[in-house]
Amino acid sequence: MAISSEQAPPTEREVPTAGESTAPVPDGAATPDPKRWMALLVLLVAAFMDMLDGTIANVAAPSIQQGIGGGYSVIQWVLVGYQLSFALLLILGGRLGDIYGRRKMFLLGVVGFTLASLGAGLAQEPWQLVVSRMVQGAFAGIMVPQILAILHVTFSGKERAGAFAMYGGVAGLAAAVGMAAGGPLADWDLFGLGWRLIFLINIPVGILGMIYAPRVLRESRAPHALKLDVRGVVLATVGLLLLLFPLLQGRELGWPLWGFVSMAASVPVLAAFVMWQRRRTVLDGSPLMELALFRIRSFSSGLGVNLAFYVGIGMFNIGWTVYMQVGLGWSPMRAGMTSLSFCIGAFLTSSAAMVVLVPKFGRKVLQAGAVVTVTGALYFLWASSHYGSSISSWDLVVPMLLVGLGFGLIAAPLPQIVISEVPQKDAGSASGIVHTNAQLGFAVGGALVSVVFFAGLGGNTGSTIDDQAANLRRDLVATAHLTPGEADTTVAAYRACAVDRVEEKDPSVAPASCAAAPLRDERSAPVVAEYAKDAQGESFALSLGTTLWVFAGVVALAFALMFAIPRQMRLEAPEEEENEGGKEPETATAS
Repeated sequence: MAISSEQAPPTEREVPTAGESTAPVPDGAATPDPKRWMALLVLLVAAFMDMLDGTIANVAAPSIQQGIGGGYSVIQWVLVGYQLSFALLLILGGRLGDIYGRRKMFLLGVVGFTLASLGAGLAQEPWQLVVSRMVQGAFAGIMVPQILAILHVTFSGKERAGAFAMYGGVAGLAAAVGMAAGGPLADWDLFGLGWRLIFLINIPVGILGMIYAPRVLRESRAPHALKLDVRGVVLATVGLLLLLFPLLQGRELGWPLWGFVSMAASVPVLAAFVMWQRRRTVLDGSPLMELALFRIRSFSSGLGVNLAFYVGIGMFNIGWTVYMQVGLGWSPMRAGMTSLSFCIGAFLTSSAAMVVLVPKFGRKVLQAGAVVTVTGALYFLWASSHYGSSISSWDLVVPMLLVGLGFGLIAAPLPQIVISEVPQKDAGSASGIVHTNAQLGFAVGGALVSVVFFAGLGGNTGSTIDDQAANLRRDLVATAHLTPGEADTTVAAYRACAVDRVEEKDPSVAPASCAAAPLRDERSAPVVAEYAKDAQGESFALSLGTTLWVFAGVVALAFALMFAIPRQMRLEAPEEEENEGGKEPETATAS
C-alpha cells in the first residue's frame, strides 16, 4: 500500500562510520552488513534466552517454592513480577533504541538481564528472588524490542523473510524447551543447584552475548534526532499497570472490586496518553509511540490478529498445563515431554511459513494456520473427553502437533507482517508495540482462563462426584465394610472436600473440609482415593473442554481479522522502495 506524506520515510539511511557513531548517507550507498548472519545468531540466542526464561520458571514453580520458602503469593510474584515489568518496559525500551542506538540498548539489556539472573540464582530470601525476577523482566523489556528492530534494519528482501522465520522458529522452540526442561533441571539437582540452575544457566549465555554482540552488531538509530518523551513514558506505564496488574493477579486475589476499578481507570489514562502523543508529534515530532503507524494497514490489522491470537494461545497454554499437572496429576517432566510434539510442529512450519509459503500464498498461510490450530484444539477436546482420566501422553501427540503446526504458520510471519511497512526510524518503537500487544494478549488469555476454566470447575467436580455416588456407596459397603449410614457420610465428606479443594486459590493449602473424620478412616481412604483420581481427571477434562471451545472461537475471530491484512506481503522496507528510483517492491501475492 502507498504510504501517506505524513508517514513517508526519510530519504537517508544510516551506515556506521568510525567507532560507534552513525552518519546518514544516500540509501543507495548502503551496503549489506557482512556480519549480518553472525549478528542474527547473537540476536536469536538472546531471544531464546528471554523466551526460555518466561516459561521455564512456570514449570519449576513448585520446586522454587519448596527450595526458597515463602507462601504461594511469593511464587505468584516470581512469575507475575517478571511478566509485569517486562510488559511495562517494552514500548519505552523500543523507543530508547531508536533514540540512543539499538545495539547500545540491546547490550544494556543483555548485561542487566544476566546480572539479574545471577541475583535470582543466588537469592537466599523470597523477597530477593522476587526483586531479581522483576529486574530481569525490566531488562528483558529493554533487550527484546531491539531484536525485531535490528532484524528490520539489517536485512532486506528474502533475507529478511528468512531471518524472521528463524526468529519465529526460535520462539516456538524456546517455549517448548522451557516447558520440557523446567521439571528435569529442578528434579535432577545438577551440581547441587536444584531450581537455581534455571536462572544460572543464563550466565554463560549472557557473557557470550556481551563478548560477541559489540563485534557483530551494527549500530543503528533514527536518522533524525529524537527526544525522550518522559510524560508519555509515565502515562503509558501507569495506564498499562492499571490494566495488566488486575488481569495477571485477578484470580489469585479473588477478583476484588478494586481490580475492576483499576481496569476501568486505565481507559482514561491511556486515552490521555494518546492525546499527549498527538500533541507531542506536533510540538517536536518525538512521541513515545508514533500514532501514524496505525494508519499503515499491515501494522494496525496485524496487531489486531496478533492480539486475538495470543489471547487464545494464553488460554491454551495455561489450560492444558493445569489439566495435565493438576487434573491428571502428571509430573512437570511428563507434562513437558508431552508438549514436545507442539515444539516439533511449530519448528517445522515456522521456517517454511516465511521462506516458502508466505511469498507464494500471502495471508492465506495465516488463515490455514488458524484452521489447523482449531482442528488441533477440537482433536484435543475429543481425546480428553474420550479417554477421561486414563488418557496417556501418546493420546495427545497428534492434537499437540496440530496446534504446534498452526502456531508456527501464524506466529512466525506475524512480526514481519506487522512491521513490514514501518519506517526504519520507528523500528524500535514498533517492535515494542508488537511485543506489548502480545503480552497484553497473554494477560487477557490468562484472565479468561480464570473465568472459563476455573469458574466452572467446582460445579463440574460436584456433578462428576454425584455421578459416582451410587457406585462409591456400594464399594464402601462391600469393600471397606462400612454401614450404609457411614457410607453416606463418607460420600458427602468426599464431595465437600473435592469441591473445596478445586476452588482453593492456593493449591498447596488443604481445605478444612478435607480433614473430616470420615476421610481419615483407614477402611474407606483407599476406596475414596481411587474414585477421587477419576473424578479429578473427569472434572478437569470438562473444564478444559469449555476452555478449548472458547480457544477455538478466539482463533476463529483471528481468522476473520486476517481478511483485513493486505493480500500482498511487503518484503522490502519502505525506505528501500522509495529510494531506488521507483523500483518495484518485492512482495508476496496471495494466489
